[in-house]
Amino acid sequence: MDGAKVTPGRTAGLYVGAAVLRLAIFTLLPGLPDLLTGRVEISTPVTSFKRLQEGLFLYNHNVSPYDGGVYHQAPLFLPLFSLLPSFASLPIFTYLLYIAVDLLSASALWKIADSGEAGSSALFTSSRREKRWSGFVIAAVFLFNPFTVATCIGRSTSVFTTCAILHAIAKAVAGAPLGAMVALSFASYLSMYPLLLLPPLVLLCYDRQRPERATKSSLQFAGICASIVAGVVAILFQMSYFITGSWEFLPSTYGVQLTLSDLAPNVGLWWYFFIEMFDSFRSFFLAVFWLHLSSYVGGLTVRIRRQPLVVMTLLLGIFAIFKPYPSISDTSLFLALVPLYRHVFPLMRYTFVSAAVIMYASFLGPAFYYLWIYAGSGNANFFYAITLVWGLGKSLLVCDLMFAVLRDEWEVERPEMAGKEIRQI
Repeated sequence: MDGAKVTPGRTAGLYVGAAVLRLAIFTLLPGLPDLLTGRVEISTPVTSFKRLQEGLFLYNHNVSPYDGGVYHQAPLFLPLFSLLPSFASLPIFTYLLYIAVDLLSASALWKIADSGEAGSSALFTSSRREKRWSGFVIAAVFLFNPFTVATCIGRSTSVFTTCAILHAIAKAVAGAPLGAMVALSFASYLSMYPLLLLPPLVLLCYDRQRPERATKSSLQFAGICASIVAGVVAILFQMSYFITGSWEFLPSTYGVQLTLSDLAPNVGLWWYFFIEMFDSFRSFFLAVFWLHLSSYVGGLTVRIRRQPLVVMTLLLGIFAIFKPYPSISDTSLFLALVPLYRHVFPLMRYTFVSAAVIMYASFLGPAFYYLWIYAGSGNANFFYAITLVWGLGKSLLVCDLMFAVLRDEWEVERPEMAGKEIRQI
């Protein structure tokens, strides 16, 4: 493990530094948060803070927040933000909430890193496992990642989903399946797509069971976990019904993601495709796109059964590319987990290319969007083309990480082949 000894002072310094950086940007650059809130790279129809403010206004005036088709987020956000002082008069409390959520996410990521699960799971131990970064370094990379900072400053509600996912994984590696399932339930309630992480998370919880309370039957254990998730989600739905007074939130939140009824531009691949789609083919291609997104879960879970954390990392990278409404928050979550696999970095082949393509798209994306929307010297093809490059960079990184992990497994199984050239088929 690299890095100096982590002391309470260094830990406090990391969290305080990250909090001060965010608070300084909020207060010293008061126009920047509103600018970032309106950026399509940060805010989507299902995570936008502006849309949350619209829903909150309607909720506080005893009008259904889902009237008008603007608010597409979970109902429980409404009482949470209504407890805070008015954002217009005292925004500091909203800022502190987002900063606290980022710090909680980093704390969970730290626990995941220190567990050593990435290099040594219950069924597989890498020969390179000693070469890894400490939880301090992993948390620092996450907290000071420009994508993470921009998401926090833009006040996207995706930070709450990120926090729930990381805590679900942290509870799983700590041998607390109940906490993991509850955290995943909250993440699924907020964004729906984390429900696809259930199979690998159940396997991770099963592998990490505490001996004194272990369930021998894997099917029984999976059934219990699925029941917990279903029960917690049902409770959250019932609470949402009490808050809104109707079930209207179901089609307005999850229905929008399933049917892609809001075609606002984003950094994903769906919006432009369905803008050009004839209505007669729309249902068919929606089914194809969702089938494509979900098809990775079973294959990866079975193929990399011995390393469930790897499966979840790869799936989060795939979701960041192929989900209906992705943002840079999804990319920051994936990039936060990638450093856990430092031990396989030497086996990766296209690290420089992936990083260069992602940086290239990060700088040109806003420029192309400006040319399209503001300068009027381009069209939607400009922005969609750069989002394809953005997706290509993340695809390269996902594939390269998967290759490195499988190569590492192969070399453990066949030590005589370590370092030799192979041909991927």
